[in-house]
Amino acid sequence: MTIRVELLNPFIKATQSVLLDLSKIKTKMGKPYLKAPEYKGETVAVIIGITGEIKGQAIFSMKEEVACDIVSKMMMDAVVSNLDDMAKSAISELTNMILGNAATIFSVEGVAVDITPPNVCIGSNLFFSISNSKTICVPIEYIDGRTLMELNIAIKG
Repeated sequence: MTIRVELLNPFIKATQSVLLDLSKIKTKMGKPYLKAPEYKGETVAVIIGITGEIKGQAIFSMKEEVACDIVSKMMMDAVVSNLDDMAKSAISELTNMILGNAATIFSVEGVAVDITPPNVCIGSNLFFSISNSKTICVPIEYIDGRTLMELNIAIKG
């Protein structure tokens, strides 16, 4: 099964737009690739289900220090050194806004999409089972080329 590029673009556009609006982080897209549904090392993963005419899930994965950096910028450069409950809530809300914006883009294109509430998972060597779907990973990078996060999309539509 292949994922059509036009189904990826709303997720990428929304990710870059919301990151810039909420955290003032300018990003660029890395080269997309097929990915196994496992996340090695210490990872913060936020999972949001996608329902409607497109079904599947989006997983935003990043290192904990990157998540802290994003939250710091969202909170006007307040120092955030660990993912306490408030920081987890901020990362959760960021990804919720990204997927909400992607759903709006799909709606404008005539595709009805809804999303589930985000789930934040933190741990090492995480694995998520996604039946009958390929996972496309789109690296989202800082302008200087360092990895900010991975946008992992596993959808049918």
